[in-house]
Amino acid sequence: MTQPHIQLEETLGIQYAILPGDPARVDRIAQQLDNVEELAFNREYRSLKGTYQGVPVLAMSTGMGGASMAIAVEELRNIGVTHIIRIGSAGAMQTGIGLGDLILVSGAVREDGASQTYIPKQFPAIPDLDLLNACAASGKERGFACHVGLARSHDSFYIDNDTEISEYWSKRGVLGADMETAALFVVARLRGLKAASILNNVVLWGEDTGEAIGAYADGANLTAQGERNEITVALDAFVRVEKERIR
Repeated sequence: MTQPHIQLEETLGIQYAILPGDPARVDRIAQQLDNVEELAFNREYRSLKGTYQGVPVLAMSTGMGGASMAIAVEELRNIGVTHIIRIGSAGAMQTGIGLGDLILVSGAVREDGASQTYIPKQFPAIPDLDLLNACAASGKERGFACHVGLARSHDSFYIDNDTEISEYWSKRGVLGADMETAALFVVARLRGLKAASILNNVVLWGEDTGEAIGAYADGANLTAQGERNEITVALDAFVRVEKERIR
């Protein structure tokens, strides 16, 4: 049956999905794949399939926010996807995290609304450990700048006390902020999927988020390279997991 939002069917037969937020980023994933085939584009969900080192991979955008991510996870599960890696962007919440550095999320602060509609906040938002370790190993092997730690998932850039909230979580060791990771981890865990999240830092700690995101959209060199790196890490991780699976 065709899924109502992502417009994909269970006959696709792909276990590994890489999920950017921006539909345009799907094109940049395609540059690292072979045998690329466009699949669907409905609302924020644009998808294509291809292979990476012989492993079939689905690339699909999810738009912005936890609600869209939750829908994506639910419908991907319905078509047989078992492993999901989000490749997104983040604003750093600590000094020492450079533009284009990668944050491999080991847990997420659940300040989004979507995950809380599923289960109370006491339930942790954590990745699949094997998939996180595969990402970390891939990043290390490639020599990329990677930081493993916590992220904060939220629902708006423009609330009046955003600076105060960010400083609160920064003091408690959170590395960066995004809008989707908590929903991904919670829904995937509840539905029996394995998930990880890789965030490309596009805002230095203390910079204006709006200005920095504008520079990212214009393709600033460091953040553009960070995007390519996170795609590579995610795809390498899928290959690692597949090799372990078929041993």
